[in-house]
Amino acid sequence: MANNRYQGTGRRKTSVARVTLVPGSGKFTINKKDISEYFNFDTLRVIAKEALELTNNAESYDVTVNVKGGGYTGQAGAIRHGVARALLEVDPDYRAELKRAGFLTRDPRKKERKKYGLKKARKSPQFSKR
Repeated sequence: MANNRYQGTGRRKTSVARVTLVPGSGKFTINKKDISEYFNFDTLRVIAKEALELTNNAESYDVTVNVKGGGYTGQAGAIRHGVARALLEVDPDYRAELKRAGFLTRDPRKKERKKYGLKKARKSPQFSKR
């Protein structure tokens, strides 16, 4: 018997999302809460569901996500990355369109560390000529 659970791990900034897809009605659960309850903003909900919408699987799978770390935006990006990876397990033919949309690429942007002698990562102290 085939295993009908598809898993993917997504990352963005400091967020890590473990995504599980199960054939179902399109229920989207994040940390045991409904997506509308977890994300207050529509834009974050759209980002999280983008990979499913692109492949026309929004109503085909129940999505269960365990996400931790970072803020809401990073978590939404991590969820999208994880869903895209899980969809590859469902059907490898999705790779071309997911890759074209950029959902399979891990976003490398992170907070830059503060350097000594500077106020922030790149901001230098005010220069005084005299």
